[in-house]
Amino acid sequence: MATNATIYKAVLQISDLDRHYFQDHTLTLARHPSETEERLMMRVLAFALHADDVLAFGRGVGTEDEPALWQRDATGAIDLWIEIGQPDEKTIRQACGRSKQVVIYVYGPRGAEAWWENQRASLDRLKNLVVTLIPMEGIRTLANMAKPSMHLQWTIQDGHIWIADGTQTIQLELQRLKGGG
Repeated sequence: MATNATIYKAVLQISDLDRHYFQDHTLTLARHPSETEERLMMRVLAFALHADDVLAFGRGVGTEDEPALWQRDATGAIDLWIEIGQPDEKTIRQACGRSKQVVIYVYGPRGAEAWWENQRASLDRLKNLVVTLIPMEGIRTLANMAKPSMHLQWTIQDGHIWIADGTQTIQLELQRLKGGG
């Protein structure tokens, strides 16, 4: 018997000072039984960092031809492809060929830095690729904010992110490994 996905509702109040973007978003997320709360909250984090009315979640875990999130233009062309975790080189190359920009948020309890060291040389030529490391201790703290009904305030400035849920505020710092400014 298959286990059903767990549904999460999240209201995000986003103040992105770097992009001059100030907007609220209401999200409904399905967490597959095999998905951790860390990965779920990484999807929320990626959404907050790139928030836009046309940014959409992919179909989820196990869908190889879609990213965690993406943004398409009016013609259906892919403007932005966002992956989280430690995708393989083939997936990254295909995404770079299909999209104007590819962003990977790397994290993991083991080996995120080692993954990048192994990938760096082969991915360096991809000019439309941005790779950012999110420290695992920050992701664990963020995962503790995961609730079936969440109201999160996000403040983003200069690679720093402050996230508040009404009872606590955490800070994450992004570590840019490749691309971008």
